[in-house]
Amino acid sequence: MKTIYVCTALVLWILATTLSVAQEDLTALEALQKARTEVVNQEKDALKQEVETINKQVETGSITQAEADRLKQQAAEKRALNIENRVAIIDNKIALVERNGTIQTTKNDSFSISINFGDDDEDKVYGLTVKNPENMRKYDRRTSSELVFSFGLNNAIVEGQSLDDSPYKIAGSRYAELGLAWTTRVFKESNWLRFRYGLSFQFNGLKPTDNRYFVDTGAQTELQDFGLDLDKSKFRMDNLVVPVHFEIGPSRKIEKEEYFRYSTNKSFKIGFGGYAGINLSTRQKLKFEDEGEDVKQKLKAGYNTNNFIYGLSGYIGYGDISLYAKYDLNTIFKDNPIEQRNVSLGVRWDWD
Repeated sequence: MKTIYVCTALVLWILATTLSVAQEDLTALEALQKARTEVVNQEKDALKQEVETINKQVETGSITQAEADRLKQQAAEKRALNIENRVAIIDNKIALVERNGTIQTTKNDSFSISINFGDDDEDKVYGLTVKNPENMRKYDRRTSSELVFSFGLNNAIVEGQSLDDSPYKIAGSRYAELGLAWTTRVFKESNWLRFRYGLSFQFNGLKPTDNRYFVDTGAQTELQDFGLDLDKSKFRMDNLVVPVHFEIGPSRKIEKEEYFRYSTNKSFKIGFGGYAGINLSTRQKLKFEDEGEDVKQKLKAGYNTNNFIYGLSGYIGYGDISLYAKYDLNTIFKDNPIEQRNVSLGVRWDWD
């Protein structure tokens, strides 16, 4: 009796395994047949877009009708060859499935997620690399992500004064910015105009001159003499902002059989826009000597600074590096009779 149970279980297991494999084979065939249809549709859509672009050039007088006909013929031939080559690859996979019941997969045919900022051959989602089970790429990806870092000199535009008369040290006052930005191509058929938006932390520092530090008197925040010799007096505002820029500049179109991309590597670019956000914290750091002992003080308070931050910013550069400038339209302090506005100039890196 025990032998009968074992044999019955073995037969049921073989039957279940066979049905499972058959179902997987059917799913693989369906996926390949669907991919074959998508390839044809992709190439037809791409040809339609190219013809529309050529027709627009004829309407604007950029090219003649004869030149347009020649370009259309070239585009049709290219897309026909693309369909032929891409479909042949899929047909070979279908033949393998029908003959052997499966396709031998490699490590690239699996789902994986990893941190990646520099591979145009993979789909990026918020700074992550995602490979789908079929290792398929989007034919056109209009949005990409970049890591942004910037640092440089910081100061304040004081009402009625020039920067030469600034109450803050020119070389000692600095800023830094770190954030994540997304770039979206504005036009479907052109990449000369891009829309950039993101989230950044800004750190704006000011170093007062003449042995002074900031004092909140209640009615306003003012600079006063410290009394003792200061080794360091530093005032810092930490902000969380949303930068928004329009970026213009040339780019290079990279066309592959299964996808195309626009690359701005080794190209000039100009960005202009602004930012808005909130002040997260304000603090002051003092270092001095008192009765022979070194003293360090870190004072965190409101200091009557504005909670809402907004301003103008722009950059001009080549490749990943740009010269960057920003200017706060809000005043640093809310109730001071003399208005002061933060201004920064530095270098910016964009890593995609």
